[in-house]
Amino acid sequence: MSSNAGIGPSEREPEAAVESASQSRLGAWLDHHLYSLVASLGRLLRKPWATLLTIGVMAVALALPLGLWASLNNVERFAGDVQRSRQISVFLKPEVKLDRARALADELRARPEVGGVELRTPEQGLADLREKSGLGESLSAIEGNPLPSLLVVTPKGDELILAQSLGELAEADVVQHDAGWRQRLDGWLRFGSRLAWVLAVMLGLGALLVVGNTVRLDIQSRREEIGVLQLLGATDGFIRRPFLYLGACYGLAAGTVALALLTAADHTLREPLTALAASYGSHFELQGFDLLQAAQILAGSAALGWLGAGLVTGHYLRQSRAGQG
Repeated sequence: MSSNAGIGPSEREPEAAVESASQSRLGAWLDHHLYSLVASLGRLLRKPWATLLTIGVMAVALALPLGLWASLNNVERFAGDVQRSRQISVFLKPEVKLDRARALADELRARPEVGGVELRTPEQGLADLREKSGLGESLSAIEGNPLPSLLVVTPKGDELILAQSLGELAEADVVQHDAGWRQRLDGWLRFGSRLAWVLAVMLGLGALLVVGNTVRLDIQSRREEIGVLQLLGATDGFIRRPFLYLGACYGLAAGTVALALLTAADHTLREPLTALAASYGSHFELQGFDLLQAAQILAGSAALGWLGAGLVTGHYLRQSRAGQG
């Protein structure tokens, strides 16, 4: 038998009333959110030139650090694979036989500080030289093969220490490890990354101030309306909500324009840069933002506008409440 069998209609009415009131409050909350969003879009459209100016300033402020960040990512890709740049070339002495070179490669692979070893025989080296140098006929005139065996070692840890130990091998003739350029490039990339963050903070603060000042002007024009709502008992959240959506709309539109500017710059530079890279035998192409990164940028710009509007509106409401008190 159901436990609700003894409950009469009069006893179930309060529960239904509470549930109905809860649904009514939720519906009113959602309706006001939707109204705030639509009203914010309407206010943007009613002032097109002022809106475009604000969005344009914010878009440039967002595009500069984003463009620098994208450029750094492309420079890092153009520099090549990090593991490849760390490789150490060990040229063995001419008298070292191929069997001994293979055994030495196996010995090096067993070391914990070695990530991998590739053996290139003199025949492979000569074939590569003929293919890449364009001196095939001249090299064919040379009797024998003057090239030694080559071990290409990829380190796991510090390549400088490994390069020193490889130079002490009895079979090693020349150890080639030009890590200076990579260290300098890494230094420049670290500096560029730090610069991008500094610019992002400074220009993001500028975008925050632009949104805040725009929302402040909108608040001043609606001061009487806000005062009436406060006298009627409206909460700060109720009053603040339309301005928050206004700031978020500014931020979202600015992020969209910033992405459009960077995409246009990417298409403008891609063809000549690809042709320049091809002249050096590289297949490098500029890489822009993928869908996930673009979504993150749009979400971040909208949050930036929301934050700017929230700070200004909260400050005004606190002052207003203090003045009434």
